[in-house]
Amino acid sequence: MFEATVRDGVLRLRRPGTRWLSTGWDGGRSRGDAAYNVTVPEAFERTDLGAYRDERLSRAGFKSTTDPPTLFTGVAMEHARGARRGPVVAYATVGLSNPAMLPMEPVEERAETVDGDAAATEGPPRRPGTVNLIVGTTRRLADGAGANLVAVAAEAKAATLLATAGVPGTTSDAVAVADDPEGEPAAFSGSATAVGAAARVCVRDAVRAGLRSRYPDGNLPGPAGDAEHGVVADERAEVFEI
Repeated sequence: MFEATVRDGVLRLRRPGTRWLSTGWDGGRSRGDAAYNVTVPEAFERTDLGAYRDERLSRAGFKSTTDPPTLFTGVAMEHARGARRGPVVAYATVGLSNPAMLPMEPVEERAETVDGDAAATEGPPRRPGTVNLIVGTTRRLADGAGANLVAVAAEAKAATLLATAGVPGTTSDAVAVADDPEGEPAAFSGSATAVGAAARVCVRDAVRAGLRSRYPDGNLPGPAGDAEHGVVADERAEVFEI
């Protein structure tokens, strides 16, 4: 599968010739030998993330001649956990200091502003929470199946967090998926397929293990803990028939 190495707050997941699709910073599709998950310090304010990534990889002794997929988190890599089933492996780091809630019944109607986008985007500054997932498979995924695997992983993460922590995610979650361009072909990756089904349980078990490591006393900073840095989408959209 993937060779996982942690050094100096950096997790490297290495597998030669892998195809990647990342929703994180500078994401998209790429091909290369590794992806990284990097712990950032508290009150992190750097915006030159490419330079920062290169500094951290160099400090950790990791060499890269490309721009590898890189996720950032405030969670220490000692809490990273992996899970494997069949042709899939998933790695997770889980921090919930900035939960993002979506209540099914909005608690208040907010007055519209002249700049409608401002009301939707303004909020507390991002804090070092974040649930980062890297999901890899030895199958060769069709382009659509690769994109769909992002959705499958995000759905499994949300279901797991709702059941265990009462929140679906945080304001800064990211997912990276990987497949083998030389592997057995897979046209689909939905929950009824071998890849999708394995991804769901791998994400669930990696996220649960990451939660137990990060919050061993069970004191989660979600709604029950009145998390200080969360956001709640309690506006109401206009719904219309087509």
